[in-house]
Amino acid sequence: MASRGRAGRAGSRGRRWRRVRGRRDHERGAGPGAAGAQRGAGAERQAVREEEGGGPGDREDSGLYLKELIEPVLTCFNDADSRLRYYACEALYNIVKVARGSVLPHFNVLFDGLSKLAADPDPNVKSGSELLDRLLKDIVTESNQFDLVGFIPLLRERIYSNNQYARQFIISWILVLESVPDINLLDYLPEILDGLFQILGDNSKEIRKMCEVALGEFLKEIKKNPSSVKFAEMANILVIHCQAADDLIQLTAMCWMREFIQLAGRVMLPYSSGILTAVLPCLSYDDRKKNIKEVANVCNQSLMKLVIPEDDEMDETKQSMTLPAEPTSQESLSKTEAASSGSLDASGDSNFSNSSVFTVTSSERIQVTLNLDGIVQVLDCHLHDTSIGMMTRIAVLKWLYHLYIKTPRKMFRHTDSLFPILLRTLSDESDEVILKDLEVLAEIASSPAGQTEGHGPSDSSDVRPGPVELHIPARTSQLSSSGTKGLECSPSTPTMNSYFYKFMINLLKRFSSERKLLETRGAFIIRQLCLLLNAENIFHSMADILLREEDLKFASTMVHTLNTILLTSSELFQLRNQLKDLRTPESRNLFCCLYRSWCHNPVTTVSLCFLTQNYKHAYDLIQKFGDLEVTVDFLTEVDKLVQLIECPIFTYLRLQLLDVKNNPYLIKALYGLLMLLPQSSAFQLLSHRLQCVPNPELMQTTDSTKPSTGFKRMTASNIDYTELLQHFEKVQNKHLEARHQRAGRAEQLDRRVVL
Repeated sequence: MASRGRAGRAGSRGRRWRRVRGRRDHERGAGPGAAGAQRGAGAERQAVREEEGGGPGDREDSGLYLKELIEPVLTCFNDADSRLRYYACEALYNIVKVARGSVLPHFNVLFDGLSKLAADPDPNVKSGSELLDRLLKDIVTESNQFDLVGFIPLLRERIYSNNQYARQFIISWILVLESVPDINLLDYLPEILDGLFQILGDNSKEIRKMCEVALGEFLKEIKKNPSSVKFAEMANILVIHCQAADDLIQLTAMCWMREFIQLAGRVMLPYSSGILTAVLPCLSYDDRKKNIKEVANVCNQSLMKLVIPEDDEMDETKQSMTLPAEPTSQESLSKTEAASSGSLDASGDSNFSNSSVFTVTSSERIQVTLNLDGIVQVLDCHLHDTSIGMMTRIAVLKWLYHLYIKTPRKMFRHTDSLFPILLRTLSDESDEVILKDLEVLAEIASSPAGQTEGHGPSDSSDVRPGPVELHIPARTSQLSSSGTKGLECSPSTPTMNSYFYKFMINLLKRFSSERKLLETRGAFIIRQLCLLLNAENIFHSMADILLREEDLKFASTMVHTLNTILLTSSELFQLRNQLKDLRTPESRNLFCCLYRSWCHNPVTTVSLCFLTQNYKHAYDLIQKFGDLEVTVDFLTEVDKLVQLIECPIFTYLRLQLLDVKNNPYLIKALYGLLMLLPQSSAFQLLSHRLQCVPNPELMQTTDSTKPSTGFKRMTASNIDYTELLQHFEKVQNKHLEARHQRAGRAEQLDRRVVL
């Protein structure tokens, strides 16, 4: 009789379970409206109250036996028979319904069992588990005794499930817990954030949407309470997912990163290299990923603003900043997160793995370190990567320029390693990239920090031999006086940053090895440098280097390029005026320096004399042209010089033709050029110009006996023109020998080919 009674009561409970589940299924099927949901929830609660069959005392007594009741039922969840799993779910529903809040100490085992049933292949079992899940959620929502700390490890473990139903189950619980005011899930967000981003990449649109909503709610909470957020613990997680292949994951992670940088500020600095690794490639995205590109650009700009001059003044290990203290000490990332963070600086850099950078000290000061080495390494890698887009390269160069401005002392420790790639970047296809690259190089060459002892350039790393290089023999006086710094500054160049002269050497070396670069971008590069640096120093140093260049053909080509820039560029207006007058010792010194190198090209030497109004010397040079080997290239350059004389740059020269008496050598020099030219358009042009020279008898005035100012300037310049003329002859003889040697080698090569 007793057994029949127990069986009858069990059957009655089973019928009630099915009625409740049937009502729940009916309410869910009635539609997604709020009214239907409320009726379903109300019906369930009413059914629970009607069918509990016991008072509060019964529930309290049942709590004593819950462990013995729950464990056997949960064991049945793993049974192969779907009917047994179904009835086990039914039994557990009845237990939880009676015990209510008393089951919370056993919540983890219940959650573990439910997470398995959520992915059950049998639809009846799954439907029953959903009913039990809803009941358990109601209990957790109503109670204030939920053990969140004990639940987080299980949640962190289950969140990495790949099953869609299990993921949906996990997200639904996160949404419920997040909505309970007494449960602060934000404190434990670092434990589950990586898993949430994993779920965000699910194939199911519904699950992706649920996860997106959950992440959105968390982000809203972060914005409301930034002081209680553990930004540093989540930084590496975001860096990983900012590099995800899935667009939704990448965009969401990038939006989080933007908010983190803006809210946490310099707390994110130790993770700068990882952030840049993730952000920089996104800057070159096309319009298909326009949203990601825009957010990445904001992240990049915001991160750049965090670097301040104070980062250069204090030692990296001692720099600190006052920030609100964290409520608890921050834990390390989980093994899953750490294993996938190979590209991050804070997780992979020994400087951070063994130090408590964000640990709250007794004085509530949190140490914030700018990981400059890591940042420079990332920037250097991106510059070496030829596959990156133009906007990324520009952003990298902007970063380098910003770092040289804000932290020059520390940045100059990396200059030797950066210098070669910065020089190679001058060959980039984009003019904008070259402009930014020149800004960085100019800052390196002009910064006072470049003179700091112990951080200067080393000859072995900067002036390394290449396939084609400038052959600059070291001067004995230099080596004896300055040792290894013999090439850092020219003896005739004004004192500059120790990198300036090295920059000029390596730039000319680059032009020598890449003649195409010299032809297509040489003038552009030098003109921009004249705007960024002192034009006189640039021409002075280059002339001094070319004076000792053993590749005479390159020297002649380079001199011709520099001369064209000097005569035609608007950026060099002041330098031309300085040379035109030769009033100061500095200008005369510059003229002599340029002249000695300009001798590599006869026609450019004459044009320099025209520019400086040294007409007598120009005439003397043209007289020497009769002893030179006149080639087609030589005549072409004379032709170009005639064209230049007709340009606005030589307006003063043409006006001086009116003063025939005081400028006889100017007229003689022009007639000399005319005699050199064949019957061509340039010959006709110059001939017509000389025909316009007035008769000196008609141009006489009462004060014509006074010497001109130009004549006074020439006589007072104290320049040894005889020595300069001898130097010109010496250089041209070297060029003649070099041409004959090249011709001899070419003839021997032709003979070998014939044989």
